[in-house]
Amino acid sequence: MTNPQVALITGSSRGIGLGIACELARKNYSIALNAPFLDEELEAAMAKVQKLGVPVIAAAFDVTDIDQHTECLSNIESQLGPLTTLVNNAGVSVLQRGDLLTVSPESFDRCMNVNAKAVFFLSQAFSKKILSRELNPDIFHSLINVTSSNAVAAATLRSEYCASKAAAAMISKTLAVRLGSEGIHVYDVQPGLINTDMTAGVIREYEKRAKAGLTVLPRIGSVEEVGKIVAALASGELPYTTGQVISADAGLLISRY
Repeated sequence: MTNPQVALITGSSRGIGLGIACELARKNYSIALNAPFLDEELEAAMAKVQKLGVPVIAAAFDVTDIDQHTECLSNIESQLGPLTTLVNNAGVSVLQRGDLLTVSPESFDRCMNVNAKAVFFLSQAFSKKILSRELNPDIFHSLINVTSSNAVAAATLRSEYCASKAAAAMISKTLAVRLGSEGIHVYDVQPGLINTDMTAGVIREYEKRAKAGLTVLPRIGSVEEVGKIVAALASGELPYTTGQVISADAGLLISRY
């Protein structure tokens, strides 16, 4: 028997994506885990989520392969049932941190393709699939994009990353406006200083800065905390909302003087 709520979380073999998958599983969602390839990391993630007692499958595909989006979503539904939730979490950082005046077209395109273009077109394919059938008003449908505090805060050593996340944030707003009347709720979750593999090289320095006052809450965040935020949004625990930006950043972006 399939669960009524079915979620695809992109980039979910580790880090924030896996944290989100675990929290959704705790809310009895069927889970489609995603990575570009079915490798040991994705298999380990599946084993971790399976321990939570819900149906789990590996949906191994490259999110930048736009022509495959519809087929991949159909494959997920054939195994788990109708999708109700999409979490666009897959993302990449810059090829090399440095002066924006030396950013390469390769690094710029890589950030834009994964962090923005893939988000736009996978959301498009998901929305079309959802709207191709009559929605059950008793089941909450949502589309959640995990962007970044850098959608707002400029970091000149990662300017192409910032630009891609700002684009994803606007994609979230336009999706919310388009899909609201259709019964699909859209949110933009913007993590700040989160301890992940992507931030491993700089997180200790940010931890010191957080304790020194960079964030209002003087600490860095965990993937579990971001997971709880996304799970609350996906399960409709913020009723009568859509289009909201959720700053999961310990107050990093609050204007202060």
